[in-house]
Amino acid sequence: MEEDKIKKIKQSFRLMMNGPASQSMRQKGVGYKVNWGVPFPQLRSMAAEYGKDYHLAVALWKEDIRECKLLATLIMPSGEMPRELADIWMEQVTTQELAEMLAFNLLQYVDYAPQIAYEWIARSEALYQVTGYSILGRLFMRGQQPNSRGANEFLDQVATSLAEGNVGVRHSALNSLQRFASLSVDFRNMVPESLAHLYLD
Repeated sequence: MEEDKIKKIKQSFRLMMNGPASQSMRQKGVGYKVNWGVPFPQLRSMAAEYGKDYHLAVALWKEDIRECKLLATLIMPSGEMPRELADIWMEQVTTQELAEMLAFNLLQYVDYAPQIAYEWIARSEALYQVTGYSILGRLFMRGQQPNSRGANEFLDQVATSLAEGNVGVRHSALNSLQRFASLSVDFRNMVPESLAHLYLD
């Protein structure tokens, strides 16, 4: 059943192929075995057509095709995504686009989202950090406030990332920091003191 759906989905990608977008991504180092350059809004429409489907999402993720992996993040039911599978998927993330989409479309909604986010921002791998900060940014955006320990841990990691991280990590860290500061006056007041040594406004 899944095989038939996968075949149909791949045929749809060919029809929606955006050559210039695909070429541009390749030139920027966005590496997939196959990349059709299909715009995200079209993938979201496809996801709505297929609905939430655990088995289809798992099958799609196994394909080394940009659109299949992005579609998998959209149709995987967050309530059925075990932590073990989240770790496996994260190990297979190879681009910043996929890291961000995995966070935005799926991992921000799983029950263990804060746990993996704090673990991943503390790792040395850039894509783990990007995903972790992206998850936290979405949680803060939805009004989820960390406790005192979590807030301090977050700010410590942000300071390290802004000082040592690559461009993608710094961008993700700053985005999540802005969401953190918007939670309340108390959280906003914590930011300058924590980052004073970086001479940031």
